[in-house]
Amino acid sequence: MDDRMGTTANAKLIATFERAFAPLEKSVAEKRIPGGVLGVVDLKHGRVTRAVGSAQIVPAVRPMTLDTWFDLASLTKVIFTTPRILKLADEGVIDLDAQLTALLPDFRQYNADAWERKVTFRQCLGHQTPFPGVEPIYTYGRDPDLLRAFVLQREWRAGPPLYSDINFILLGFVLERLAGKTIRNLDPGQGFAWSGNPENTAATEDCQFRHRVLCGEVHDENCFALQGSGHAGLFGTVSSVLDFAESLLNGTGASANAIALMRTPLSSRRTHGWEHPYPDWSGGNACSPATIGHTGFTGTGLWIDFEKGRAWTLLTNRVHPTRHSDSGILALRQTVSDLINQA
Repeated sequence: MDDRMGTTANAKLIATFERAFAPLEKSVAEKRIPGGVLGVVDLKHGRVTRAVGSAQIVPAVRPMTLDTWFDLASLTKVIFTTPRILKLADEGVIDLDAQLTALLPDFRQYNADAWERKVTFRQCLGHQTPFPGVEPIYTYGRDPDLLRAFVLQREWRAGPPLYSDINFILLGFVLERLAGKTIRNLDPGQGFAWSGNPENTAATEDCQFRHRVLCGEVHDENCFALQGSGHAGLFGTVSSVLDFAESLLNGTGASANAIALMRTPLSSRRTHGWEHPYPDWSGGNACSPATIGHTGFTGTGLWIDFEKGRAWTLLTNRVHPTRHSDSGILALRQTVSDLINQA
């Protein structure tokens, strides 16, 4: 077990952090998750990070460290895709209330009246579209160009608005079209990458689709099949995630307008790209209403409280070696968050 602490914080934040770290230690000791890293940054009180447990337990054991890289999964949506879409809106390249067909004119091109052609950028950012929540795109083939055409031309079943990766897969297509290159050939951002060195990356699942333990390659099957997408695929460390969060807190990471949109509700749960507090959400009950957050399926999460000038990230490998176990990740996220914010 790696139990190192990295800190530039004062005693008050360190004491709070120690209380919040205890539930993570307990989850590892009870073997509910192999390991994790917790990090907190506070504009007044500094920064603390600490690691515990194992980055990998199958087929070999490696310790978790402060330098461990993580498959950030859906944090890709808020760290990579959302800021870039909002920057394009700032620049006038995108009208958030325009239809995606303004930049994806071939979307459902064989049916001019298709509901999909009416979907807007803002609706995708806020998950306010009728797309299905889950779709195994990877089961339709392994040619990424063919799968992109499939996503664009399929007659999607419509339902009530809910959280759907399809929204951000489409926003990723927009970024690709504008850049003239695929997502994996775009700059992932300072401190981030599209893959990780297996020697210092937290392992994810023993994948039944790929017949191997995944380590350093994206866990999300659809992102893997598309060879990069806007909804998943980003890798980073606790330091890079906290650096990103701090840049939003101090206003250097995006324009004031973009940050305001990230905080502006579009529904009872969603803002532009992010979630905001609602009953039983992942960020607990003790954060301020001015908090935004997001989680990733692999066991990651980031929350930013603009009122308190504080952000925290909990990075775990809770799907290693399998997603089919009771990791208790939701309760862990909530408990850790409350202990950070109750002090």
